[in-house]
Amino acid sequence: MISNRCPWAKSALDIEYHDTEWGKPLHDDVKLFEMLILEGMQAGLSWTTILNKRENMRIAFDNFDPAIIVKYDEQKALQLLSNSGIIRNRLKINALAINAKAFLAVQKEYGSFDKYIWGFVDGKPIVNAWTDILQAPARTEISDMMSKSLLKKGFKFVGSTICYAFMQAVGMVNDHIVSCEQYDLCNRR
Repeated sequence: MISNRCPWAKSALDIEYHDTEWGKPLHDDVKLFEMLILEGMQAGLSWTTILNKRENMRIAFDNFDPAIIVKYDEQKALQLLSNSGIIRNRLKINALAINAKAFLAVQKEYGSFDKYIWGFVDGKPIVNAWTDILQAPARTEISDMMSKSLLKKGFKFVGSTICYAFMQAVGMVNDHIVSCEQYDLCNRR
C-alpha cells in the first residue's frame, strides 16, 4: 500500500491509475494510441471523467485498434454520439478516424509509433525532481515540438498541453513529486 503519492490522486480510480500506470514508461503501440486518444478526449474535462469512461470507450472504440478505427464513417460517428458511456463531442469523435489514419502512417514511416514518439526524448524518460506538483509545467519545448510534428502528420487534438499530459502519462517524463513512492519506482525502469 502506497502512503506517499502525488496529491492529485484522490479518488480510488485516480489512485489506481497513479499507482499502476501514470509515469511508467510505455512502449506498446496500441496502448500509446489509446493514451493519445484519451488525452485528446480529456481536453476541457477532468482526468477523473476520462478514467470513469475509459472502459466504455475501450468497448466503443474497438479496444483502440487503429486498423479498425481508421474505417469509422459517419454512421459509426452517429452511433458513438448516442453512447452516453463515452465522451460525446462531435469534433473528438470525428478525430478518431483521422488520428488512426495518421497513426498508421507514422507506424509505416518509422516502423513503430513507439520509435517515433519516444524519439522526442531520445528514447529515455526525462526525470524531473519536483517537490510540489504545481512545479510541473503544462507544456515544454519538447511538447511544443511534438505537437507541431503530430499536427503536421495530420493528428487532431494534439496541442502542446495535451502532448505534455501524454508524455507524463506514458512515462516519457517523470513528474511524480520526489516524496511520492512512485518517483523512484519510475526511475528504475
